[in-house]
Amino acid sequence: MKAVQLLDQVESIDTYYRFGKVTRVIGLMIESRGPNAAVGDLCHIYLPNDSSTLLAEVVGFNGEHLLLMPYTAIENIAPGSLVESTGKPLMIKVGTELIGQVVDSLGRPMNDNHILRGLEDYPTMQAPPNPLLRPRISESISLGVRSIDGLLTVGMGQRMGIFAGSGVGKSTLMGMIARQSSATLNVIALIGERGREVREFIEKDLGEEGLKRSIVVVATSDQPALMRIKAAFTATAIAEFFRDRGSDVLLVMDSLTRVSMAQREIGLAVGEPPTTKGYPPSVFALMPKLLERAGTNPHGTITAFYTVLVDGGDLDEPISDTARGILDGHIVLDRSLAEKGQYPAINILKSISRVMSGIVDTDHLQAAKDFRKHLAKYEESEDLIQIGAYKPGGSIEIDEAIKYRPNIINYLMQSEDEMVTKEQSVIQLIDIFK
Repeated sequence: MKAVQLLDQVESIDTYYRFGKVTRVIGLMIESRGPNAAVGDLCHIYLPNDSSTLLAEVVGFNGEHLLLMPYTAIENIAPGSLVESTGKPLMIKVGTELIGQVVDSLGRPMNDNHILRGLEDYPTMQAPPNPLLRPRISESISLGVRSIDGLLTVGMGQRMGIFAGSGVGKSTLMGMIARQSSATLNVIALIGERGREVREFIEKDLGEEGLKRSIVVVATSDQPALMRIKAAFTATAIAEFFRDRGSDVLLVMDSLTRVSMAQREIGLAVGEPPTTKGYPPSVFALMPKLLERAGTNPHGTITAFYTVLVDGGDLDEPISDTARGILDGHIVLDRSLAEKGQYPAINILKSISRVMSGIVDTDHLQAAKDFRKHLAKYEESEDLIQIGAYKPGGSIEIDEAIKYRPNIINYLMQSEDEMVTKEQSVIQLIDIFK
């Protein structure tokens, strides 16, 4: 019986190679006549003056012509260059051997001398988990950052945004979370970063101990737009691989804004109309497809942090507004706090964790509410207090805000190398008001 099945399989094999030909190259886009391929399929373009091939992905079509976006710089392509379709989307190699490695957008180790074994193929594009099969978030994760664990408690499987401008301590905060969290594995995506910053983050912010339990996916700013987008999906796929095997994974992506900008480049190149502030519709279709893949499933969890670049403190620009509507909470880093020397520069009053009330006990939740109340009251009356216009005894609430102010500021400040467990963070928070 097996022999008959094998013969049937041999007879059904397509023995013809079907090729297309490059007809033109315009900007970032390669257009070819044929081969038969679907949107998302991976293609090889054979270079006429070189024995190598160039990888490209089908991103659209115009009549019988395919629109291809390359994974690398467009070089040595000539009219008539052969295009061969693989008939399937991009697959990456994933396995435990990747832990401790720095890989590119295609999952290949950036250390050329390191050969990985025991890896298996895994697709980068997958559907989010069925919403009815997602377990509810019921347990908190320890991140080692006092102000987050105490006041913005994050649940295992929660997705959070970190909204910050440049130079406000975003990379430092990411490094602290990656080093000190209770997650079993970190997957860190550095997308659109300067080449100099990659090694600096790995050696300074993440550190040797942090790298030992991390997989870092890198796509620098000089790489094509498709590589920057693929870095986000590759990092998410790696996190999904380990989640499906029962791990509690921490996914950190820096930054969602640069992923959106890369999608804008592709969308405009294929002829999409610019809509909201120059962003084509595909950008806003891409974000939920990417962000909804993190979270819980019946096997494990992906707790995700996505950084969003905020120019001039504008939290209502299109990317920030869309991300805030999809994610389960946001952490706002405030430049004015950083200028005062408060690190991490988290603006507690503008930040929120949407699942905190369901995963902490009553004493913890009440202490967090009292903290916010006193912090808000002091900021509301700060001008009067600073110029000496407020006289003690004029308001019980303001008097209490002034009384607790030193302890509140001390609680919010934490040095980069200070390790604080979630339990310690909660005890210190409750002790402020005793």
